[in-house]
Amino acid sequence: MTLRLLIFVFLTLSFQAEADEIFKKKMFLMGCNFEITVVANSQAEANQFTLLAEAEITRIENLISSWDSESETSRINLNAGLKPVKVAPELLQLIERSIGLSKLTDGAFDITYASMDKVWMFDGSMQEKPSEIAIQKSVELVDFKNIEINKEASTVFLKKKGMKIGFGGIGKGYAADKAKQLLQYNGVKGGIINASGDMNTWGNKPNGNPWEVAITNPLDKTKAFGLVPIINRAVVTSGNYEKYIVFDGVLYSHIIDPRTGYPATGILSVTVFAPKAELADALATSVFVMGINVGLNRIEQIPGVDCIIVDEKGELYQTKNIKIKSN
Repeated sequence: MTLRLLIFVFLTLSFQAEADEIFKKKMFLMGCNFEITVVANSQAEANQFTLLAEAEITRIENLISSWDSESETSRINLNAGLKPVKVAPELLQLIERSIGLSKLTDGAFDITYASMDKVWMFDGSMQEKPSEIAIQKSVELVDFKNIEINKEASTVFLKKKGMKIGFGGIGKGYAADKAKQLLQYNGVKGGIINASGDMNTWGNKPNGNPWEVAITNPLDKTKAFGLVPIINRAVVTSGNYEKYIVFDGVLYSHIIDPRTGYPATGILSVTVFAPKAELADALATSVFVMGINVGLNRIEQIPGVDCIIVDEKGELYQTKNIKIKSN
């Protein structure tokens, strides 16, 4: 190869690298705010990518929605205690993984939480704690062990009438994973799918630096503990610093233990880092329910997963592999 050709190739590659920019688009999907960030050569190219992501997230919403009476999820719920419902393999596999997460977290994560009667209100209307009887009754139909899957027939059956499943604790993460996968397949070099805090990243910024996430102090959201670089990983934060209630000096989170019906206490926020947003989404809520010691211990046992917890006093706890960079 001649020197002139070498220089031409170098200049071409340099120009292409400089042409890459970060483009962002906000959209409202799955009842929440999404922000799609992509590295692209132009606004036109970025628009094509974000349209692909939007279509994929909408497809997932139609699959798992419990608000749409025509969705497979709604049909499962309507036939609870009556008969199995044939579903698409994708939904069957998502439910199967959800059951696996329930086993992993000793039931702290459970998609049958949708069966729960709401006895706790976090809109300022509650004047006293619900009775113990009301709380116990609220979770009578909640139990992932009563989901019956038939792989050969591709059916799902909820054994008790009145049972329901919902994907509020895993759905946004799954949608973020699928949108990321589709954009990678279509050649997007780097980006972030942000589903109201459920984030999945890949690649790097155009300058070669990794994406970073700030670990916010929930007691003062204008301040951060520091930055954590995110390299082809997902990060999800669950917090109760905006939706909670206080009785007798105890702060009760809007995140409720599906096993007991009682809200989680003692933790303000949980941030989980994992290979997939689906996993991070489910574990962030689970750690809230399990508590600091059990939660950290459980996360330490899962390869590729890390966690940061902020308790109600603003103290920070983290798994051993987390490296927070001062900002």
